[in-house]
Amino acid sequence: MTQSFFITGSASGIGRHLTDVLLKQGNQVCATDLNHEALRQAASELGWPQDRVHLLGLDVTRYDEWLMVFGQAVEAMGGVDVTMNIAGLLLASWAEESPQREIDLQVDVNIKGVIYGTRVSAEHMVQRHHGHIINIASIAGLVPVPGLSVYCASKYAVRGYSLAAAMELRPKGVYVTAICPSTVQTPMLDNQVNNDAAQMFFSGHSILTVKDIEDAVLVRALRHKPYEVHVPRLKTWIARTVDIFPPVGPFMAPLYQRSGRKRQEMRRREGV
Repeated sequence: MTQSFFITGSASGIGRHLTDVLLKQGNQVCATDLNHEALRQAASELGWPQDRVHLLGLDVTRYDEWLMVFGQAVEAMGGVDVTMNIAGLLLASWAEESPQREIDLQVDVNIKGVIYGTRVSAEHMVQRHHGHIINIASIAGLVPVPGLSVYCASKYAVRGYSLAAAMELRPKGVYVTAICPSTVQTPMLDNQVNNDAAQMFFSGHSILTVKDIEDAVLVRALRHKPYEVHVPRLKTWIARTVDIFPPVGPFMAPLYQRSGRKRQEMRRREGV
């Protein structure tokens, strides 16, 4: 059965990929992004069907825009079945060096953007007694990551907010699922390849692809409607162990930092 989707961050990375997959499945999609020109370019390059995709500019940090754009999506599609809050921002820096602008951007986009999107979507969905909200958190919402303190704070907030909202909304017929993936290969990751503070985000045996997130969202989340989904399961459960026992972190961090530093250096040599 086809559905109507509202997606943020559709111009690149995870949002672009999921928008493309959902349209190929025959769904209606309201694809939004702050960069409307990049959104139009994605639609042209991937051949998104004009009769089922609605391209709208959206600054997720502005509540007034959420109200306006979501209202346009409801009118265009006759309602929204699933909202995917995917737009996010990762700007690594050491705690004593974090620029105020980068702090504000990550808090506004990652936290307020998700809360605004959930709030506006939930009101519409509760009235229909039907709906599902997917919020992209991160493994950084499960474990503290040196070099990503602000990003961690934002993703812990996304996860905590999503779980609390899920408990409130489920009895009203609306599901909320937090997706907590480890590192995903997207342009956002590429932008941090020369940033030493981001070294731990390059660690581990493998980096996830957008296809991995597709499976987590379309199969595990939309079908089963859990409170949260961890990708991959093993790595995120290791992360949760560190979260439960914080003193373990300082012993494990150097191993992941060395691994991440090697991966960063390899990518730099490859010119990524």
